[in-house]
Amino acid sequence: MAVYFPEQDTTALRQALLARPQGRLVACLCAAWCGTCKEYLPGFAALAARYPDDCFVWIDVETHADYLGEDIDIENFPTVLIQPIAGGAPQFYGTVLPHLNVLDRMLGRAGTMAGAAPDIPEVLPWLLGRGADNG
Repeated sequence: MAVYFPEQDTTALRQALLARPQGRLVACLCAAWCGTCKEYLPGFAALAARYPDDCFVWIDVETHADYLGEDIDIENFPTVLIQPIAGGAPQFYGTVLPHLNVLDRMLGRAGTMAGAAPDIPEVLPWLLGRGADNG
């Protein structure tokens, strides 16, 4: 499976989300200037292939700051959001170590994971085109 980039093909991304109603959104919030993020992307793509029922999205926090909200505060990279596509509480939102085995283990677990933060950006409605200002 592919990693989707909201700025490249929003239609394909929305279709991918809608095609996986039982899956999870696995969003990596990153920055184009971040060397760690650049190194993390190939492994993130490899995980997308291992978890075909989930939808992996790469979101540049600077490019998409208007959609993520003014209050988004990413302190470290990579920051990951894992949330059921059908809706409901996110399973995880926070910084992870930049080792793919950490995210792989997290995805292998079911249910909510330690580290879910209260100030979670509204990524899923934006990606599905259900927000007030969708870009």
